[in-house]
Amino acid sequence: MLPIDSYREVFTAFLQDKIQTKEPKSLYAPITYILKLGGKRLRPVLTLMSAEIFGANHKEALNAALAVEVFHNFSLVHDDIMDDAPLRRGEETVHEKWNLNTGILSGDAMLIQAYQLFENYENDTFRGLAQIFSKTALEVCEGQQYDVDFEERNDVTEEEYLKMIEYKTAVLVGAAMKMGALVADASETDAQKIYDFGRLLGIAFQLQDDYLDAFGDPETFGKQVGGDIIENKKTYLYLKAIENATKEDKEQLMTMFANKNGLSNDSKIELTKEIFVKTGASELTKKAIKEYTQKALDLLNTLGVSSDKKQVLVDLSEGLMYRTV
Repeated sequence: MLPIDSYREVFTAFLQDKIQTKEPKSLYAPITYILKLGGKRLRPVLTLMSAEIFGANHKEALNAALAVEVFHNFSLVHDDIMDDAPLRRGEETVHEKWNLNTGILSGDAMLIQAYQLFENYENDTFRGLAQIFSKTALEVCEGQQYDVDFEERNDVTEEEYLKMIEYKTAVLVGAAMKMGALVADASETDAQKIYDFGRLLGIAFQLQDDYLDAFGDPETFGKQVGGDIIENKKTYLYLKAIENATKEDKEQLMTMFANKNGLSNDSKIELTKEIFVKTGASELTKKAIKEYTQKALDLLNTLGVSSDKKQVLVDLSEGLMYRTV
């Protein structure tokens, strides 16, 4: 096993070589732009790591890893359009830098490119990769629709929210790891276990993302801090605040998230964060992040691989739990 940063370097070099702007440039330049903006490259790194955990050379999984990263960025391009987000990784979003039509069409092309990358694998591996990818891609769309629907609802439950982030974010983390296992021809049992490990880790990852959206440092977070608050998203923070708030704070929070008090975005963000802290929602969110990370680690213990390989995933999990970006 390589250090995590080494997998990231190998993947980034592969991406830089494979992703090139061609004609028509107005279609492909935005794709090159979003893919080369950087980011954590978490999902492709997990694909490479998973392949090596089950005995393959990580280079065999590079095309699958790139498919995961291209799909992930496709979803970000379209999510940013739906959220009218101005920034992604500290830079202009695709639809801001170009326009809405370009963002839609270039995103569509990315989805097709992701599928094309599976053509580099033979029969059974190709079929397995395509099956988990198709299932996951549809679940991501379902999760995004739940997210949109929740903006208009005042009765979202914690259970519903956790299902939404599982579909929108966590299943792709799980799929990234399962793809590595499939490339390595791992057993169905091990492939499912590594999928579930990734899925649980993905839930913790999204909860941390929710926390950082409110309380992160804009210099390191790379996105607009408070974006979820501006968009009235019923995050875990919001749901816990509603659950534990006084009648007065609950009414104020619900009024702000209905856009009925005429506050500026900055004032809305600050007042909401104050309530998140006062109600203990911020601490409860951090507790949930630790709990889901521990669930993932507990599952990891049942995997039939060497302790040194497990330790690499333990280190990664703990790093994600305490990340600031």
